[in-house]
Amino acid sequence: MRTSAQEAAGYEPDPRRWRALWVTLVAGFMSLLDVSIVVVALPSVQRGLHASPAQVQWVVSGYALAFALALVTAGRLGDALDRRRIFLLALSGFVVFSAACGAAPSIALLVAARLAQGLAAGFMAPQNSALIQQMFRGAERGRAFGFFGATVGISSAVGPLVGGMILALADGAQGWRWVFYVNVPIGILALLLGRRLLPRTRRSGRGHLDVPGVLFLGLGVLALMFPLVQAGSGGFGRLWWLFFAGAALIVAFARRQRRLVARGAQPLLDPRLFSTVRGYAVGAGVGTLYFVGFSGVWLVFALFYQDGLGFSPLRSGLAVTPFALGSACGAAGAGRLVDRVGRMLTVGGLTAVIVGLGGTALLLRFAPLDIAPWVAAPLLFLGGVGSGCVISPNITMTLRDVPVHMAGAAGGALQTGQRLGAAVGTAALPGLFYLVLGGSDDYRGALVVALGAALAGMAAALALATFDWRRDRRSRQAHGTCPEDVANSPVHARQT
Repeated sequence: MRTSAQEAAGYEPDPRRWRALWVTLVAGFMSLLDVSIVVVALPSVQRGLHASPAQVQWVVSGYALAFALALVTAGRLGDALDRRRIFLLALSGFVVFSAACGAAPSIALLVAARLAQGLAAGFMAPQNSALIQQMFRGAERGRAFGFFGATVGISSAVGPLVGGMILALADGAQGWRWVFYVNVPIGILALLLGRRLLPRTRRSGRGHLDVPGVLFLGLGVLALMFPLVQAGSGGFGRLWWLFFAGAALIVAFARRQRRLVARGAQPLLDPRLFSTVRGYAVGAGVGTLYFVGFSGVWLVFALFYQDGLGFSPLRSGLAVTPFALGSACGAAGAGRLVDRVGRMLTVGGLTAVIVGLGGTALLLRFAPLDIAPWVAAPLLFLGGVGSGCVISPNITMTLRDVPVHMAGAAGGALQTGQRLGAAVGTAALPGLFYLVLGGSDDYRGALVVALGAALAGMAAALALATFDWRRDRRSRQAHGTCPEDVANSPVHARQT
């Protein structure tokens, strides 16, 4: 397996690389924003299309499901063929299906368009991180991944606010359609710029696609996620057995990948990513655990503010805006610090998120309701700063040592873990919220329990990040160097 250091030897920087980066970030922002922006529009969609709660839930969960199913396969195809071509084709599809969502005359057609839109987003997402691997090296790669991580974090946090603003501007029964239409002009502009600026991928002769592996992985992810996306209609009780089937399929997939590597064939996802590429396995675990809590809290806040306090979608979005602002500030600073501070930055960020969200939960539980959302703003800002120091640095540390020829599959696998974590969070946390709420009006108690569960996922991520930080510190003491020097040492290069 070629190392990132070996691939850097023949690297010639593209003078258009920073402009090309912004094209990929805009497209990535749209695709991730569509996970959360729709949440505040669901009541309007339900009324406008006369849909049931179970049907309208598929507008969110169907997108997330299709997104996750495509990631690893799309990343592998980008590695084998041409990342630029796949990115542009997927972006074109995303624009077309966004328009189809906005024009859908029935809930069935809207769900179908959302599934297709999620599939296009899943094909586009791993090309983003792979193109960063391809276009940048050294400290520039860290800065580029910092921007990428900020995009991931901010797009998720700001979705409710953007959705609320669109609904406020596009008033009326059909105003929800503009939540989807807004992607069309932005996507077309990104498509035109992408054709001019994005670099082509040199074909490496690694064009074989492991079709049985695609089936094992796809069916495994589907089996794991389907009960989660059906949670609102009793999916846990009826489909619990799919978790065991999904786990068995993932194990079969992993064994097949190891056999392919042993006989010199090209796997869909090289298992050596997890065993020999420093930081990849831990980073993937931290990202998955963090997204369990991070993704679900926005649904819980929306339910609390809109159903419990009677806030409008826009006001509800404004109430959580301090987190998005803090996330932007944290990510901007973290991108410059990650090379010097390393995993300690993630440890500190997770601590700040837990303190910020935990303090917010206590304030919203005990402070007077007329002032509690605004008094909680500083704590939400602190949590946002911490989040910016988690998502961006974790992506940087997870992917920076991945060889370029594996960048797409590695990015796809990382994001698959994040999507699985997000699916668990968006299913489990609102479920806990409604379970505590029951037939009462104790919205405060329901909020505390749901946020407590989110913090448990973040605490697990903190434990894993702390373990990796302590291992880094022992390695530094043993070698008398910083963690980055150890990662680039000849011994490490031979291992990878």
